[in-house]
Amino acid sequence: MKKNIHVVGAVMIENQKVLCAQRGDSKSLPFKWEFPGGKIEEGESPQEALQREIIEEMHCSVEIGEKIDYTVYEYDFGIVHLTTFYCKVIEGDPTLTEHAAIKWMFPSDLHTLDWAPADIPAIEKIAKTLNTL
Repeated sequence: MKKNIHVVGAVMIENQKVLCAQRGDSKSLPFKWEFPGGKIEEGESPQEALQREIIEEMHCSVEIGEKIDYTVYEYDFGIVHLTTFYCKVIEGDPTLTEHAAIKWMFPSDLHTLDWAPADIPAIEKIAKTLNTL
């Protein structure tokens, strides 16, 4: 039986661009793109986990907005339950610490990156929503 892994992702928006993060080569899904975030620890709400992960991973603080999507995707290493939220940076600047690369992209260009499969439904929603604003 595969392990269920509950994770959160921050869709940080600044100047009409979205922050994208590329996984490192030593992680599962090497070099795939994702939204920064991580695992929900026991006793944490998704929002609390996202606040903590962004501080640890990106060295900045975010204000968490509305939920974008909840996706379940089965990988060979486990079943990932991903919840994504719109976020706004409120303190500091996102800093590259754990990822191979980070970049800001327009929503209409997100599909050009090689995303982790669990992130793709959120990308489709973001592109539709933000391109109509």
